[in-house]
Amino acid sequence: MSRFYVALFIMSVIFLVIEIYAFQAFKVLSKDRLYRWVWIVISILVYIPFFIVFLTYSRENGQTKSFQYAFSLLLVFLLPKVILLVSMFGEDVYRVVVKVFRMFGGSEVKSMPSRRKFIAQLALGIAAIPFASFLYGVTKGKYNFKVLKYELAFDDLPEAFDGFTITQISDIHSGSFTDKSKVQYALDLVTDQQSDLLLFTGDIVNNKAEEMDEFIDMFSNLKAPYGQYSILGNHDYGDYAEWKTKADKKNNFEAIKSIHKKIGFDLLLNESRFIEKDNQKLALVGVENWGKGWKQVGDLEKASEHVNQKDFKILMSHDPSHWEYKVKDNDFNYHLTLSGHTHGLQMGIEIPGFIKWSPSSFIYKQWAGLYEEFGRYVNVNRGFGFHGFSGRVGIWPEITVIKLKKGVKNV
Repeated sequence: MSRFYVALFIMSVIFLVIEIYAFQAFKVLSKDRLYRWVWIVISILVYIPFFIVFLTYSRENGQTKSFQYAFSLLLVFLLPKVILLVSMFGEDVYRVVVKVFRMFGGSEVKSMPSRRKFIAQLALGIAAIPFASFLYGVTKGKYNFKVLKYELAFDDLPEAFDGFTITQISDIHSGSFTDKSKVQYALDLVTDQQSDLLLFTGDIVNNKAEEMDEFIDMFSNLKAPYGQYSILGNHDYGDYAEWKTKADKKNNFEAIKSIHKKIGFDLLLNESRFIEKDNQKLALVGVENWGKGWKQVGDLEKASEHVNQKDFKILMSHDPSHWEYKVKDNDFNYHLTLSGHTHGLQMGIEIPGFIKWSPSSFIYKQWAGLYEEFGRYVNVNRGFGFHGFSGRVGIWPEITVIKLKKGVKNV
């Protein structure tokens, strides 16, 4: 039996267990057979598109919008049911423990007939929260753009760049967009920042260059007085699609690189540029993708070969793992690194000054926002677009604006 069918079987068993327990919770609360059948029919209708796209999935096409729609619909309905599963399974464990005490404990333990109904009511109430959140996430949240602003002070910043502003966007993933008007709204937000420099830190598409065709005119309107610069992300290499020939993959890669020129961005491929102002300069260094344990084509040494150690440096590197393992304690002193890649997993909880959490934190030490070590900074942009899950819950799409200041480093 192939791995595909083994995975299909395991996945089906997991779904079945979740559905059985979720239905048990609903059945406790509703005695009306019509409502029960409505529950069953809706559940089936949710699984049908998912299994259709799963069974017909083609690596040649990659994760299409149909795949993302079906997967997102499944998440909206499945995750709340996981809460029901945990609650009702816990109740079953309690009932088993009660029976064991009755049989071997030597004393009578009274059961509570209303306990199961109470647990079911509580679980359904709690499950309504992620259901509403994910429903909002796939309809509105993925375009709930936020402009996040930071001010960073450096004692060795050239005086001419005191007050210099940078707008960063990342992870466009143009193949996932479903509403061009919302994309235009976000691009207008970028323009409204009137920053001196505009930087894009990778993943312009999901897999194929053609995904960007209908958005080139829109993105080509982005301008900044000191230029627009970009790098590649892991999705820009075409590694997540299947190609008929190596030549097809290579041609796609060349087409993706050419997109950056079409929209007015200078693509840095392990290269550097100097941004000059009033006879002073700062170095902009851009590397190709470097991920922990995979796709390590980013060459920091090559990218910095025309840069001096004393130069003030801004590094663009798509994956924040690069900063963690190769950049933050590098003696060459990269003052500020701009990354993306994680998307904050597009789901989590963020309440400024109180809590900031996402499952992404289990994978990446730096997964969203600004981090500092050794007096050096990395900003992990939460992403402009979305991928896989066609939505965002609590982790909103981001446009970052950073103002550089001459002065004592931030504490």
